Amino acid sequence: MAEVSFSIDGLRGSAPEGTTVLQAARALGIPIPTLCEHPKLTPFGGCRLCLVEIKGVPRPLTACTTPVAEGMEVTTSSPKLQELRKTMLQLILSDHPNDCMVCEKAGDCTLQELAYAYGIRENPYQGERRTYQQRDGNPFIERDMEKCILCARCVKVCDEVQGVGAIEFAYRGFKAKVATPFERDLDCEFCGQCVAVCPTGALTGKMWAGLGRRMGVREVDTICPYCGTGCQITLHVKDNQVVRVSSRADSWNEGWLCVKGRFGYRFISSPDRLKKPLVRRGSRLLEASWQEALSHAAEQLLRIKQQHGPQALGGLSSARCTTEENYLFQKLMRAALGSNNVDHCARL
Repeated sequence: MAEVSFSIDGLRGSAPEGTTVLQAARALGIPIPTLCEHPKLTPFGGCRLCLVEIKGVPRPLTACTTPVAEGMEVTTSSPKLQELRKTMLQLILSDHPNDCMVCEKAGDCTLQELAYAYGIRENPYQGERRTYQQRDGNPFIERDMEKCILCARCVKVCDEVQGVGAIEFAYRGFKAKVATPFERDLDCEFCGQCVAVCPTGALTGKMWAGLGRRMGVREVDTICPYCGTGCQITLHVKDNQVVRVSSRADSWNEGWLCVKGRFGYRFISSPDRLKKPLVRRGSRLLEASWQEALSHAAEQLLRIKQQHGPQALGGLSSARCTTEENYLFQKLMRAALGSNNVDHCARL
C-alpha cells in the first residue's frame, strides 16, 4: 500500500493510504478529543468533537472519518476549533443528566473528563430534555438512556465484534435512541461488550451498583477461571470484595469477554465455597487435611482398581483447568491407573 506524506500541527509524517487523520495524529503523539471513536470499531463521526482544520478546505472536517492525503496540512488546535468543541460538548450536556455525584461511571467517564478539560461549569443551552421513565428489566446491564449520547459505540460493537445485533438506532431527530427490537427488555448474550465501550454512564453493570467506583478500588490482573481460553481479566477489588470485572484493551483477548467472565464472579465470595477438603465418614462429610484427603483418595482408587479392574475407574477433569493441568490429569488416569475413561465439563 502506498505511503502518503502530510503535516499535522507542523509535524511531518507519513502513513499508508486510508489512514485517518485521527490515527495519523495519534501516531505523532498529538491528542484529538473524541467521544464516538473507538480504535476497534469503524468510524462514525457522530460526536463532532474531533473536528480539525485542513488547509484549502473551507470548513472543519472530522478527523476520524477523513483520510490523510499527499501534502495535506492539518491543524488540530486553534481558538476556533476549541470554541467549536466546547459548543458541541455544551449541546451534548444540555440533554444529559447532571448527576455525576451518584453516577456509577464518575471518575471513569470520558464525557466528564472532557467537560473538565474544557472548563464547562454552566450550560447556556436550555430546553426540552429526553426523559425515559422505564428501565430495562434484564438481569445484568443497566441501560440509562437519559445518559446516552448516541455515539453508536454499543451498536457497533454488538454488530461488528460480537455479531449479535441486539440493539440499533430507532426513531429520528430528537426522539432518536438506541433501542432493542420492539422496545422490549434486552435479551442477548449479555457479553457486556457494550458496557465496556460506553464512554458515559448510559451502560453499566447492575451488579456493580453502589459497590465502589474509583476511590479505594484496586485492580488485580488475573486469568478468567471459566474455560480453557484463558482470557485476561482485571478484578476491581474494594474491602477485599470483587465489585466488578473488566478486561484491558491491550490484553490478547483485546478487552472482550463473555457473560461468565464479565458478570459471573459472585461465587468468589459465596458462603458455600469449600475452604478445606471433605472426606466422607459414614453418611457425613467431614473436614480433613490435604494430606489426609489425598491419601484417602489414592487408597480408594487403588482398592477399586485391584477389586474391579482399571476400567471401573473414570475421571472428570475441568475446562477451567490449564492445558498443563488437564494433561497431567489424563496422564494420571491412563498411565498410573490404566483407565481411558476420561471426560470433562466443557459441554456445559
